[in-house]
Amino acid sequence: MDVIKSGQFIKSLRKERGLTQKEVAEQLNVSEKAVSKWETGRGFPEMSLLLPLCKYFGIGINELLSGERLDEGRYVEKAEENIASLVIDRTTPKKKVVITTVSCVLTVLACLAINLLSALFIAQVWLKFVMLGISLVMCFAVVAVIVVVAVSVEIYECKECGEGFVPTLSAYVLAPHTLTRRYLKCPFCGKRHWNKSRIRK
Repeated sequence: MDVIKSGQFIKSLRKERGLTQKEVAEQLNVSEKAVSKWETGRGFPEMSLLLPLCKYFGIGINELLSGERLDEGRYVEKAEENIASLVIDRTTPKKKVVITTVSCVLTVLACLAINLLSALFIAQVWLKFVMLGISLVMCFAVVAVIVVVAVSVEIYECKECGEGFVPTLSAYVLAPHTLTRRYLKCPFCGKRHWNKSRIRK
């Protein structure tokens, strides 16, 4: 399930009916800010709101989760994909960050232990180089995992149009960045800015 795609779908349904975020919020007894978060992909409706929201817009829950209208032929296929993604996405972004951080720290400690043991107990030079190579491969693997997890849990808000978006893996890796910002092109307005990241909810 792509929360940004679902958010854009909610936005398009609202605009088709000529409604404001405030009117949708009043109908569903939520805040206008909540509707804004749904539409930008910074949040998703609670389980208790899925049926009322779908009924209000005349769509199925499967269509909401898919972020598009579905014909009969694709309905079953998308239902299976959505069920699978909901099971996979049960781990919240914050938990993913914690799990990845702990795993990475343990891997780095293991690399240090390998190098220390090879320095103290291995006499053959070639074997020391093998151990060093193993630890370097482990470190590169840690960096790769950090990047993949970061892309899966971070969302960027465009300074120009305010839309939330997730960059592609290549754009994420190649973009100039600081600890909290990346210089990215917004897929909605096409402008490049230093966009601030936040963890998805």
